[in-house]
Amino acid sequence: MIAGHLQEKKGLFYIVLNCKDDNGRRKPKWIPTGLKIKGNKKRAEILLQEARKNHHLEEQARTEEVEKHAVESKAAPSSDEDKRLFADFMLQWLEMMKNSIELITYISYSNAVKGRIEPYFREKGVMLEDLTTEDIQTYYTHEMNVRGVSANTVIHYHANIRKALQYAMKTKLIVANPATLVERPKKNNYVASFYNAEELNQLLAVIRGEKIELAIILASFYGLRRSEVVGLKWPAIDLTNRTITIKHTVTSGTLNGKFIEIAKDRTKNKASRRTLPLVDTFYELLIRIKEQQEAHRLSYGNAYCTDYLEYIYVDTLGQRIKPGYITQHFPILLNRHGFKRIRYHDLRHSCASLLLANGVSMKEVQEWLGHSDYSTTANIYSHLEYNSKVSSAQAMSGVLKLK
Repeated sequence: MIAGHLQEKKGLFYIVLNCKDDNGRRKPKWIPTGLKIKGNKKRAEILLQEARKNHHLEEQARTEEVEKHAVESKAAPSSDEDKRLFADFMLQWLEMMKNSIELITYISYSNAVKGRIEPYFREKGVMLEDLTTEDIQTYYTHEMNVRGVSANTVIHYHANIRKALQYAMKTKLIVANPATLVERPKKNNYVASFYNAEELNQLLAVIRGEKIELAIILASFYGLRRSEVVGLKWPAIDLTNRTITIKHTVTSGTLNGKFIEIAKDRTKNKASRRTLPLVDTFYELLIRIKEQQEAHRLSYGNAYCTDYLEYIYVDTLGQRIKPGYITQHFPILLNRHGFKRIRYHDLRHSCASLLLANGVSMKEVQEWLGHSDYSTTANIYSHLEYNSKVSSAQAMSGVLKLK
């Protein structure tokens, strides 16, 4: 069967068949499907398969050798001319995925494929049909031993490669997926650091008036993620009923060297959309922030940015705080005041540890943090559920007499 693939152009799917001209030179044939990219991937793949099966050159008869190849290509290896570099295939797959996944996910895929996978295999000159499990395994070893990449990052690379090759197998470009036999590196389980109540109170005592104050309070008390902190809007605050609703997020990434911010009215998962009580201390902080924003807007006049008036976390000129600012400046603040070094996300873990230490159930912690399911919370924080362990110890003490 003649080789072919789907190509996205001007919002539509096109079929590209690897045809040849009268001289045996490659001359791709483009066939419009009329299908829009969004929601039509499966239909386009069906049309591709039909086009590959039904394709015949119209005017010029093929040479006997080419005709034989067209009939036997399902079972026989392609000629060298029909082969494509694995590096080129990965770029084609990445382009195909662009409109079927979230932008932030595409950025992750793109950075992995364009930044690491494609350059390595292009240098090696490995063809898609010739790619072996050993080639992939050697690449992972190279990333970890030569480039110093973590096991978790290599696992992400593996997910991209395996998914791409699964598509190649589905479209008959290869007969088997060599990535399925690869031994993935063992995942490094991160053990979260956290502050106890005393350490958190010391931190909260020194941040008043700091630009990062709001981010620290929201992560420490409410356990909010960075994207939820930056995405918090005034309409999400109900001052009458004293509630705060987490329903908007702002994430960021770098795509092809360009910084991109992604704001969306959707949280990480369904459970992440949650409504929490607005405590007095945070209520007073919000009032202070609102007054400051109004004062800054009057003070700076036309120089004040009006693009982010709905957002709570903005600077003196009205610009929305960038997610990266929090990550970069949190360790600077800790170092300045001599605090133990933890990640900003560890404030979320600190929140969970304090809830569990003070008798809040694991299920309630799951709902407070906005985890998608109970097992996620339990897997991360089961070692911190003190009260259940104390109850277990007391129960055993009543049964077994150790003296």
